[in-house]
Amino acid sequence: MSSESIQCEAALSKSLLQEIMERSEQNLLACYQCRRCASGCPVGDEAGVTPDRLIRMILLGDREEAMNNLLVWKCLSCFTCGARCPNNIQTARINETLKQMAKESHAEPLLPRVAAFHNAFMKATSHFGRFNEVEFMGIYEMKNTADAMKGGKLKNIADEVKASSRLGLAMMRKKRLHFRLGRVRKLSEVKALYKKSAAIRQEKRTQG
Repeated sequence: MSSESIQCEAALSKSLLQEIMERSEQNLLACYQCRRCASGCPVGDEAGVTPDRLIRMILLGDREEAMNNLLVWKCLSCFTCGARCPNNIQTARINETLKQMAKESHAEPLLPRVAAFHNAFMKATSHFGRFNEVEFMGIYEMKNTADAMKGGKLKNIADEVKASSRLGLAMMRKKRLHFRLGRVRKLSEVKALYKKSAAIRQEKRTQG
């Protein structure tokens, strides 16, 4: 009975592991594959990859598989994995790091709408330091509409407008849609954080 051998490139493994641990601030070396995170992950079965397997990919230096799997894009950031982990490893933070790395490498996301949602949230929050539903939905829907137009999917645009309108009305009825653009008192501090983060990413790209 043959078994598939696992290949590990030491240099590649160390490089990938160090980068992700530094950026996510998670100690992946503390993982001993108890799989408690896997038993609680709500999207593991659907994604085909559980948090423990993702960490294993990173430890083995498999950059391609680590950055191109559905768990990275389907993760709900519910932090159940970290709550169950005996060593407090938050895989949600690792997934956010991998999303950012994929964006920096200009890789095509496995789920473009999830990537658009993520980008719209970050962009909307950067303007006033506080999330506003109307601004976010506008940025998000403009991106989806532009992608649909490029692909000639006009029917998709009409369906999207109808779905968004129904969602907006439902949110208004529940008083969850706010038209007032609130802002934090020290917006300059928030913008400074965004600027610092962009500078760090640029530095890492230059070094890489």
